Amino acid sequence: MSTLPLSPDELLTTTRSVRKRLDLTRPVPMELVRECLEIALQAPSGSNRQGWQWIVVTDPAKRDVIGRIYQRAVHGYLASEGSAARLFADDPDRAEVQRRVEESVAWLGDRMGQVPVLLIPCVQLHGDGQLPAANQAGLWGSVLPAAWSYMLAARARGLGTAWTTLHLAYEAEVAELLGLPEQVRQAALIPTAWYTGAGFRPAKRQPLDEVLHVDRW
Repeated sequence: MSTLPLSPDELLTTTRSVRKRLDLTRPVPMELVRECLEIALQAPSGSNRQGWQWIVVTDPAKRDVIGRIYQRAVHGYLASEGSAARLFADDPDRAEVQRRVEESVAWLGDRMGQVPVLLIPCVQLHGDGQLPAANQAGLWGSVLPAAWSYMLAARARGLGTAWTTLHLAYEAEVAELLGLPEQVRQAALIPTAWYTGAGFRPAKRQPLDEVLHVDRW
């Protein structure tokens, strides 16, 4: 499929989390998902191990179960002190943004099972199958860049995605549903659908100088 006319900088600065503007009714061809994943496989991984695995869920019954699990996780998140709307409550500008984020999280939480494609990037553990006591960055850094590449490729093809991890509170339930081996751990849940909006612009972020440290803290 042809891609949108985006420069690298435009692609990187306008790939946003899409929740309310996911088209829940239009099917996404598996060929298009595969095209995005072929690009994802070009990402780096530790020692070039390429220990990633990808679960693409399109079956309506399985999506419904995952959706209900995700909804349960979202309800717990929204009731917690760490929910988006409770962050930066004393900053009027950021508080409004956080309120909108929470509203969209709640919206997707009630509809995750209706999204036509659910992608679960996974990492296959090696050795004794246990998460490493040290350097977990090396483990997750061997799958997360690839997942982000998938999301960028999807954006370039008119698809919307969102990075979500709340379902991991119930990771074992999803693993049982999908028949994942014990040595396979889930990294995220990425809803994928056609994007129904008109376009994206860069998000407002903290000024670089507030988070930049040169040579020392």
